[in-house]
Amino acid sequence: MKKIPTLFKRDSNHLVRPDVTLNCLWVLDGEGIATCKYDGSCCAVIDGLLYKRRVLKDGAEPLNSYRWVDTDLNTKKSIFWAPVDPDDPADQWHRYAFQSATRWDDGTYELVGPKVQGNPEKYPFHTLLLHKAAEEFADVPRSFLGLKEWLKPLDIEGLVFTHADGRRAKIKKKDFGLKRNSEGG
Repeated sequence: MKKIPTLFKRDSNHLVRPDVTLNCLWVLDGEGIATCKYDGSCCAVIDGLLYKRRVLKDGAEPLNSYRWVDTDLNTKKSIFWAPVDPDDPADQWHRYAFQSATRWDDGTYELVGPKVQGNPEKYPFHTLLLHKAAEEFADVPRSFLGLKEWLKPLDIEGLVFTHADGRRAKIKKKDFGLKRNSEGG
């Protein structure tokens, strides 16, 4: 899964400002579908096998088992899918979630649960949430201030906008300096 650009440009404090990021104007034009952005750990099922997202710095050599996804030309970091290791304790929650079903469709998922990112999604068990099945929001405003106000009362990480041609853009509550409701505001 390629890195999704943030809808608005950032200031020196890493907060967004009203300037739209290059190639994201389509969102403000009302194009695309808005879905819930999950806060967990990105992974993928490819040919029935589970992979976790790995980012390697420029010059780092991937293992032969890694599947290349994309390279950020600015940071020179490369994104790969790395197979979940059946013996690595660090992969135990991936394995647990994956074993909770007999079959998973190929696609990208978010690993969520009690031991993932502090469990902001409040799942009582570890599971995989299919990105393309994320909750859709039809009433999302498409302006800087509109999005900030719309996100304020919601207990979600943010939104992912997906265009019919595959382009994507994201915006998170923390991009505006807002916290999730479960974080106290």
